[in-house]
Amino acid sequence: MVTLKHGKYVYIERGDGYYIKARVLKSREDESSKYVIIGPKLRKPPANATILKESQLPNNTKEKLYMI
Repeated sequence: MVTLKHGKYVYIERGDGYYIKARVLKSREDESSKYVIIGPKLRKPPANATILKESQLPNNTKEKLYMI
């Protein structure tokens, strides 16, 4: 699987059909601070992007998804 920038970025699928870009911090051990939401909000992510479901994320990260 090909990823964006060596696995540094992922797209997270929200419940309303939008995708949000997030930075993955590999050095962080706890899941709650591992993902940094950076945007933008898209309808169609890049073809080579890694897609995560909203249900795979911790609760505090899910809240940040809807602030964009």
